[in-house]
Amino acid sequence: MPKDKKVLIGVILAVLAASVFVIFNPFRFTAEITPDTQGYSPTNVPRAVPTYVEAPEEKYTFSSLVRQVKAGEVISLHVIENRVTVETADGKWSSTSFGSGDLIERLISLGVSEEQLANLEITYSIPPPFWLLPFILVAGSFIVFAVMVRRSSGTSGPLSFGKSHAKEVSDGQLITTFEDVAGLIEAKEELMEVVEFLKNPERFTALGARIPKGVILFGLPGCGKTLLARAVAGEAEVPFFPISGSEFVEMFVGVGASRIRDLFTKAKEAAPCILFIDELDAVGGRRSGFGMPSAREHDQTLNQLLSEMDGFDQQTNVIVIGATNRLDVLDPALLRSGRFDRRIAVDRPDVRAREAIFEVHVKGKPLSDDVDLSKLARATPGLTGADIENIVNEAAILTARHGRKVIGNTEFEDAALKVVAGPERKSRVISEEEKRKIAYHEVGHALAMHFTKGSDPVHKISIISRGLALGFTMPLPEEDRNLPSYEWLVGQIVGLLGGRAAEEIVLGKKGITTGASNDLERATDYARRMVTEWGMSEKVGLRSLNPLPDAAVMENQFRDTRSYSDHLAETIDAEVKRILDEAYDQAKEILASRRDILKKVVERLLEVETLDRKEFLTLVS
Repeated sequence: MPKDKKVLIGVILAVLAASVFVIFNPFRFTAEITPDTQGYSPTNVPRAVPTYVEAPEEKYTFSSLVRQVKAGEVISLHVIENRVTVETADGKWSSTSFGSGDLIERLISLGVSEEQLANLEITYSIPPPFWLLPFILVAGSFIVFAVMVRRSSGTSGPLSFGKSHAKEVSDGQLITTFEDVAGLIEAKEELMEVVEFLKNPERFTALGARIPKGVILFGLPGCGKTLLARAVAGEAEVPFFPISGSEFVEMFVGVGASRIRDLFTKAKEAAPCILFIDELDAVGGRRSGFGMPSAREHDQTLNQLLSEMDGFDQQTNVIVIGATNRLDVLDPALLRSGRFDRRIAVDRPDVRAREAIFEVHVKGKPLSDDVDLSKLARATPGLTGADIENIVNEAAILTARHGRKVIGNTEFEDAALKVVAGPERKSRVISEEEKRKIAYHEVGHALAMHFTKGSDPVHKISIISRGLALGFTMPLPEEDRNLPSYEWLVGQIVGLLGGRAAEEIVLGKKGITTGASNDLERATDYARRMVTEWGMSEKVGLRSLNPLPDAAVMENQFRDTRSYSDHLAETIDAEVKRILDEAYDQAKEILASRRDILKKVVERLLEVETLDRKEFLTLVS
């Protein structure tokens, strides 16, 4: 019997046992009329009835009730089954039974007039059916359990949470093709062969070639991995089964493996087809080997995936495409040939690819004549396709906000700044003294970059608050840089420390602020990687001192992961400090020898709040 059915049967048996206890509980029929009990009058108006007590002086009888009603001493009657609770004018409560029949008819038969009854407030209540309580508990518990299972599994019934959540997307519903994917030329070429395998398998099998079992797309978030997978399915015109790796993970052991089996069963029935697993690292991470229940569930799910991708059935025409941002954490068994045969890197787009991505996303949008997509591509180095799509969307939103009908270059530049640095916060209250300090800090960055060989040109300086930053200085690389040089790295550190250097030169050591916290973090990261990763320190030498690889770390959980001695660690710290100190001295020297330029640029920045490259070059020339 499947484990999910066993769990459901166990819950039902437990509820039934609890119900039997309730049924045979000797106190199950005990009930009281309390001040919280709701009565219902003939006009269905709810009324709260206080707790009644027997009269302490004498036994209260139905004759006493008739006598008091005739004397006008009674103000209300509350009837429940064959018992009536009486409230008198002096605030006392009494109770008596009146046998069978209707209370009103009995009172009239004993001489009570209709006028006397009209002065009374009479309410009726029906006793709760306590014998139904166990059945209500059983039904309610079953409904709650079914709803919880349905919510956790996303399927239509309590017995289906071992089923896969993937829904088949037929070829008629797939409209994405390689024409919709800008850039990524090499990746599209690799995937085009997969499309040919799916369209004309005989062309390859005639030569003894087998169809690739799987293709893994890896790279940074937002670079187009999911878009590529949809384009492959659209080009091949075959069914497409998209699913996220996290949808296999469940609290019950064995559910993930069951969903893997069900997913591949569906895919085999629809073959040839494409099965796309997004965020593959959620299900395909390395097996830990520890005995925790969560680890056992993960290991069973991964083992089932390995078996389905390269089991005894070699004739299935199902291609698995996986996407992940963390190729390094995947299990080696998943990455071997015969499972994921091809690994395709999906990296950040270069300048030509960024221009092509802009062209794709501006289709159908009205643009003004001053929009230069090639310039925008050069101004957005390091951004991904998702970032560019967001820039175009933000530019359209800004245009609508300004009441314009065409998107201009200004909107694109503002949108790019919003995506990179955050939205403007002009309402943020900043004193004139702090604004001047911010200006000196940002101009210090700009001058240190401008007068350092190998640094990137300054594109824009602003003291308008964006996001958490009080100001920013934006460099603009002249070209994409794939191999940073030693000179460029030093230039980056000098530029980052220029803000603190300007504060110290103008305000003195006692006047420096916390504004350089992020600059120090980034500069330290550059310096440490120069020493420990890139072999740019003579004292440390040509060696990589990164932590142990993830696999080794997992096999040596209780061993120090540092792969070098304490003496070398001290040398590393000394070299990092030397690089930072030398860069800081260089930044101070640049600014100290150009204090007049520093002051002139600051005054202009305080006046206009934002300087572009053209005006900046005019001021420093």
